[in-house]
Amino acid sequence: MQRVSLSRRRLLHASLFTPTFALLPPPLLAGEGWGGVKSLTGAFGETASFDAIVASASREGTRTFPTVAEAIAVAPANGTKPFRILITRGRWHEKLLIDKPHIHLIGEDRAGSVLTYDASAGMARPDGQPWGTWGCASVTVRAPDFRASNLAIENAFDYVGNLAAPKFEPIGPNGAQAVALMLDAGSDRAAFDRVDFHGHQDTLFADAGRSFFRACRIAGSVDFIFGGGNALFEQCELHSRFRPGKERQGYVAVPCTPSAQAYGLTFVRCRLTRDAEIPDGSVALGRAWRPGRTFPDGKYGDPDAVGAAVYLDCWMDAHLDARGWDEMGYTARDGQRVMLRPEEARLFEYGSSGPGANRADSRRVLMRERVASYSRERVLDGWAPV
Repeated sequence: MQRVSLSRRRLLHASLFTPTFALLPPPLLAGEGWGGVKSLTGAFGETASFDAIVASASREGTRTFPTVAEAIAVAPANGTKPFRILITRGRWHEKLLIDKPHIHLIGEDRAGSVLTYDASAGMARPDGQPWGTWGCASVTVRAPDFRASNLAIENAFDYVGNLAAPKFEPIGPNGAQAVALMLDAGSDRAAFDRVDFHGHQDTLFADAGRSFFRACRIAGSVDFIFGGGNALFEQCELHSRFRPGKERQGYVAVPCTPSAQAYGLTFVRCRLTRDAEIPDGSVALGRAWRPGRTFPDGKYGDPDAVGAAVYLDCWMDAHLDARGWDEMGYTARDGQRVMLRPEEARLFEYGSSGPGANRADSRRVLMRERVASYSRERVLDGWAPV
């Protein structure tokens, strides 16, 4: 992560203090999905259900394409209804840009239908310049109403190998940022159901619009769920990966939420798990990020970034630090390097359980009367993804 998007995000005006009758959305049923996805379970052979299929061999009855990008290319530029693409089993090594509305990617197999690429921030683009965090994503979404289900999205950059022998230009701290999914300017109402996200540093970059993640698995180490967008995660697994030789193994949630935006990264009934090698107490719940941005009077940490992240009724393994949150450095307007402390941002939890749910003064608990403000309808500002 090295700079902030220049576009202004959608401002949410929901009050954080108005109670509702239902504190949280009801539990979801195992295997529950959106209507269209649920109806396809066990019926992928019925090709008429799709507008396009990505496969290595043609399938009768529906247009078949050898790459995901070619399937996306035939979708209407300004479509008003879902354009449904079946991703068959395979590792589809492509750097994808979703810049058309209503693209729906549906995997044939959650573990076997994999969208993958391997660019890191410090790697060179075709023009010789580094990709940077904003450019390295395997999948970038810049259009509204994108959906993905029953597949995996990964950045396969060799992060651990690069720790042992760094070889790329430093961008930010190390150049090893390698984003799997980026929700960029133009994205809104992006929804993900039963999707696995694989990466290490900066796996999932939710930087714009509203997004909803249900029954997903996000795996990474450093700052692996981050950004300034409004992202709601329900019943997801947030899995910390091992970093050899590192005392601080990583950070889970790293928001840079604009100050006028009510919601940032919201985790409801999620599970925080770890690789077996990760020691107890070595991972932070997160830290607030103040990205560098260029202003008329210079480049410095964006003072409008007041990160918001909340864990509600989440189970946490013992790898979570008893102190909860860490501070994070940024460049101040006067050029000095200063630390943004957790208490200067909007970092809270409520109803945490498990061996990592230890209490400390630095772990601020959300007041009970505010929990009602985190219902799905309130967080997503009336958008109903299911």
